[in-house]
Amino acid sequence: MEMDTTQEKSPDVQDDPKARALLQAAFAQTARWQPDFKGFQADLRVNVNGKETKGTVTVKGPRDVTVVIDDADLQTWAQNQIGMIAVHRGPRNFQESDGKYTLALGGEEEHPLGQRINIHGDGMDSWYRIKNNRITQINRNMPQAAFTINVEDSAITQDQHHLTTRYTVYYFSPKDRSLKNVDSFSDTHIRVGSSDLPATRRIISYEDGEIVARTLTFENHTML
Repeated sequence: MEMDTTQEKSPDVQDDPKARALLQAAFAQTARWQPDFKGFQADLRVNVNGKETKGTVTVKGPRDVTVVIDDADLQTWAQNQIGMIAVHRGPRNFQESDGKYTLALGGEEEHPLGQRINIHGDGMDSWYRIKNNRITQINRNMPQAAFTINVEDSAITQDQHHLTTRYTVYYFSPKDRSLKNVDSFSDTHIRVGSSDLPATRRIISYEDGEIVARTLTFENHTML
């Protein structure tokens, strides 16, 4: 989950070339849509705890997603979900992303999820873990929200990049770090031309004491 911020490098922390090289290598190995990507259209099926609703989706870019479905609340939810996919998959370079901040190594080099890298200056007290040229964990802490994303599995695309297929998000109270909600994501993809597009997304959530299962199914993809 990425969030925009206008803050740049922190003047109080020295940038570490090793941390920068590790994060830049992982960034380079992450699958994204190509720079000339113009978007796609697809039929959409949304299933919430067994109730299915059909519609369509048009994705023109990371912040240009339109879902048409006969349920206002479900439409907003689906549009937000697909928008998140588009933001994560949208083309951009390292300097437009975390490369504009001050990067430093953390401790625990032998951690099972890899080396810790602290991101200074992003306004979210972010830090990652990296192992085998993959970002394996993302942590963000803000006054209104805090979360940890554990990347559990990924596929290798035809272009030899890592494309995440399974991850879990843990949401915490910023005040006392008590666990509030959990979302477990499972994704599949389909290759259309030179693009790896979403085929399915399953989300199993713990929300306020209840388990909710949702799926998004994309069919009949057409490139724009």
